Amino acid sequence: MERVILLKLGEIALKGLNRQTFENRLMGNLKRRISRFGKFEIRSAQSTLYVRKLRGPEEAVDQAFEAAGDVFGVVARSMAAECDKNYEAIRDTALAFLGERFSEVKSFKVDARRSDKRFPMTTPEIMETLGGDILEKYPALRVDVHHPELICMVEVRDHAAYVHGEQLPGAGGMPVGSAGEALLLLSGGIDSPVAAYMMAKRGLSLTAIHFESPPYTSERAREKVLDLAKKLERFTGRLPVYVIPFTEAQLAIRDTCPEEYFTIIMRRLMVRVSSMLAGEKKLGALVTGESLGQVASQTLGAIAVTEECADRPVFRPLIGMDKEEIVQISRKIDTYELSILPYEDCCTVFTPRHPRLKPRLSEVLEWEEKLGAEKLAEAAFRGAKLYGAEEEGEDRGTKE
Repeated sequence: MERVILLKLGEIALKGLNRQTFENRLMGNLKRRISRFGKFEIRSAQSTLYVRKLRGPEEAVDQAFEAAGDVFGVVARSMAAECDKNYEAIRDTALAFLGERFSEVKSFKVDARRSDKRFPMTTPEIMETLGGDILEKYPALRVDVHHPELICMVEVRDHAAYVHGEQLPGAGGMPVGSAGEALLLLSGGIDSPVAAYMMAKRGLSLTAIHFESPPYTSERAREKVLDLAKKLERFTGRLPVYVIPFTEAQLAIRDTCPEEYFTIIMRRLMVRVSSMLAGEKKLGALVTGESLGQVASQTLGAIAVTEECADRPVFRPLIGMDKEEIVQISRKIDTYELSILPYEDCCTVFTPRHPRLKPRLSEVLEWEEKLGAEKLAEAAFRGAKLYGAEEEGEDRGTKE
């Protein structure tokens, strides 16, 4: 009895003439994600991906099934048994494949889908006949069509029939790389990893940028951020991180600018450097973890002034979320415990006691001119150091 993983597509099925491009992207991402377990064949038909093991240990199928749950573009997944398209084969497969489960539960129901209309039995006939055969083999069971402990699902497809239990949810969203590439401003906090997850779910392939200010920030703080990037790779694929030396810029801001403008000018410098890197790497947008009103630098006025120096779109997927919503997602993607480790972040260096909540752009520009902001940004950009993948596209959803 051969086990086959069935992965159901979501939004991709609505893409019309572009659908094949999205399916190819998803299959490429999935293949890269599961290839470390063994060799698999991936076939697409009828809004479903069929994943079959060609070579590798039997547990490779279970490992691939778990990994597929984190691949964006898949809305549901099932571990199924494939059989011939005749009722006797379907019955024998259901009793063998789900036999252990039938022994463990008290109630069940049979559900069926018959996309191959040439199959001689109707959908109700499959459900009624198979249900009767299961009850004959397991007389302690009862049928419960509303709240069964186990659903025995039969799918009669064009090439074969498939039997499986309940479907598990997939990651949803769109395949990573199908919406282009962007640069993530990755801090060591809770918010930016969640922003990465949410934009990867919408199909963006990500590269990260992180700012550090030694000796005010430690090597352990940098390692924390690199560990966060590794955690995110479960969803994003390979996530390279460019680390920017920012001490000189922050000291210049401290020595030149009014304290109330420290944060807004610092963040504008970060956006300048990020725009430079995004331009060099041909990344179409910036991604931040900003949430409206969460801190002084994220008021409406501060966001507007900060964004003014960006040369490409700035995506803020958390903008309308409160902290508890963000924390819930960070726990779900397993970044929360890392994010709350108490290592310094350069955004907390030289924090003003009373930051401007409604900064004036004209005043900011005057102070930036005195500061020499463009030269400081250029110097910081030139000091960038890459950690992680250098090969653009390797396990990042950017190659077919």
